[in-house]
Amino acid sequence: MDRIDQRRQAVASAVSDIRAIEAREGVTRVGLARIRERLIELAARSDLFGPEDFPAPVAGSGLRSALYRISEDEDHRFALYANASLGGYGTPAHDHTTWAVIVGVTGEELNRFYDPTPEGGVQQRGEFVVRAGTGVSFMPQDLHSIHIDAPLLNFHMYGLGLEQLDKRRFYKAQDNTWSVFPAHSDIREAR
Repeated sequence: MDRIDQRRQAVASAVSDIRAIEAREGVTRVGLARIRERLIELAARSDLFGPEDFPAPVAGSGLRSALYRISEDEDHRFALYANASLGGYGTPAHDHTTWAVIVGVTGEELNRFYDPTPEGGVQQRGEFVVRAGTGVSFMPQDLHSIHIDAPLLNFHMYGLGLEQLDKRRFYKAQDNTWSVFPAHSDIREAR
C-alpha cells in the first residue's frame, strides 16, 4: 500500500472513530476531549502528513496560510482540514457556530481564549500553544483567536464544513463591534 492509500485509510479510520465518539458522547466537553485525543493520534502519523503533501503558500504570493480538505461527509459534517501556514498569520477573536478541534502536526499555533464582556467586547481568559502531541477543542459558542509566527502544519476539524458556516462572528476590537465572517471558500481539495 502506498503513502496516499495509507493516509486515506488512517483518515477514514480516525473520522469513523470520531463519528462514533460524537454519537456516544454528544457535543460535550468530554466528547470533544476524546475527539481531540483521536485527532492527536492521527497527527502523530507525521510520515503521512508532510509539507510535500500540504505545502504552505509560496512566499511572496500574498497568502500566509493554505487550507486543505482532507475529509468531509456528504452532508458536510465531520470536516477535517490541514492548515499549512508560512507564519505571520492570525485571526481576531471569533466563534465557530459548530464544535471545533485543532491539533498540532508540526510547528506552533498560539490560541487565546476569551469570554464576552457585559459591554459587548471580549476579555482574554487564557491561552495555549498547540504543537505536535497537543490540541484544543471548542464548543460552538466558545471564543478564541489564533496567532502563528512561524511555519506550521496542523489539523482543524469541525462538526460542519467551513463552507457551510456563514454565521461565524468575529470581534473588531478597534470598533468594539461584532461582524460575520463570510463562509470560507478558499479550500484546496486533498481527499
